[in-house]
Amino acid sequence: MIIRSLEGMEGIEAGDASFLRELVNPAKGPFEIRYSLAHAEVGPGRETLPHRLRSAEVYYILEGRGLMHVGEETAEVAAGQAVYIPPGETQFIENPGTEQLAFLCIVDPAWTADDEEVL
Repeated sequence: MIIRSLEGMEGIEAGDASFLRELVNPAKGPFEIRYSLAHAEVGPGRETLPHRLRSAEVYYILEGRGLMHVGEETAEVAAGQAVYIPPGETQFIENPGTEQLAFLCIVDPAWTADDEEVL
């Protein structure tokens, strides 16, 4: 059994300008899985940079509200919702609110730096 905790885990400013803590990636541990799992945050009044992945991605919103942009579509998202982002689609998320926006990012196959293009 492997247990990872956000508490005490160092994070980075990701290429898309979100604050990211990678919980699980098969390239960084003994995980027999194809996907990666990260926790991302976007502060009030901020947004991520438009980017795209060669992999499919799912955002699961944990807290806050946002505006999700995928390709030509835009939709409001809130805690308890999941958003599927097809491979190759341009995406970004805005936090127009006054509270933190937090979400999980599930990428399959697992995220690598080569997989992401910031536009």
